[in-house]
Amino acid sequence: MAHERKALVLNAIVQDYVKTGEPVGSRAVVERHHLAVSPATVRNDMAALEEEGLIAQPHTSAGRVPTDAGYRKFVDQIAELKPLSRAERIAIEKMLSGAVDLDDVITRSVRLLASITNKVAMVQYPSLRRTALRHVELVDLGQSRALVVIITDAGRVEQRIVATESSLTDEEFTILRAVLNEELSDHQLADLPEALTRVEARLEKSIRPAAAIIGQALEETLQNEAEERVVVAGTANLTRYDIDFEHSVYPVLDAIEEQVVLLRMLAHKEDGMHVGIGSENVSDAFSETSVVSTNYVGADQKTVARLGIIGPTRMDYPATMSSVYAVAKYLSDILSAN
Repeated sequence: MAHERKALVLNAIVQDYVKTGEPVGSRAVVERHHLAVSPATVRNDMAALEEEGLIAQPHTSAGRVPTDAGYRKFVDQIAELKPLSRAERIAIEKMLSGAVDLDDVITRSVRLLASITNKVAMVQYPSLRRTALRHVELVDLGQSRALVVIITDAGRVEQRIVATESSLTDEEFTILRAVLNEELSDHQLADLPEALTRVEARLEKSIRPAAAIIGQALEETLQNEAEERVVVAGTANLTRYDIDFEHSVYPVLDAIEEQVVLLRMLAHKEDGMHVGIGSENVSDAFSETSVVSTNYVGADQKTVARLGIIGPTRMDYPATMSSVYAVAKYLSDILSAN
């Protein structure tokens, strides 16, 4: 019973501190959360929680505030995500449904996430190291030139014009296009060399030189585009929370400019929701922030990248986690439908 009550007291302190930004006292816990015990009993529970390192007393005779460990305890016991309101769902659908290509989808997603959470939002581009080729289209431009259009299963489209050295007939173009797609579809960047060897083995000698040039263009294009990239929005939102940072928010803003740092923040071996709190984060610059992230998927429900938010440790975790999950779900639906 005492253990359950301590959990209720911790939850009450986290919820009230997130809402008010003020240290929470025992009387406030009893009155706001209707605990059927006296303030003295709650003070005893607070003393125990403080001894466990879950809350702290910033000033003598003041109330308590959650520590990073307290937030972690609170987050770990969240069993279900808070459902979005109908208005929020409609706003997400309206914002994302009008996207015309992958760049537009990513841009809309990151702006939307920043808007509904009032935090810094970040969306990682689908990695060509994780995604697979869906289709290769060849367009004969005449004069021994061809347009190579590469489409991935995450909706990415890349184009390259190549010189084939010798002209191909319409029939040869059709054969080359068919063989390329039969051998390359559903393969990732690392699999291309072996797949291109199979392409060459299936073609007539007259087509092989053009196939080799197009194959090289495919590899070079995908290698050039394979660099991991994170798009950020809502940086100004973080300045609203300057009071939540002991020194200044500006070191955090500087760190957000570093792509390598953001990629490390989003890098998790396991899929699903992840919450990094304070010192758990990979950079000292984010020691007073929390990072809430999850994966999103493309075709065949395979993870292609991650998205998330950066905010102060004093945040509404259930609502933020729900927003991150919802945008990831809608983004996944759009990419899976392509």
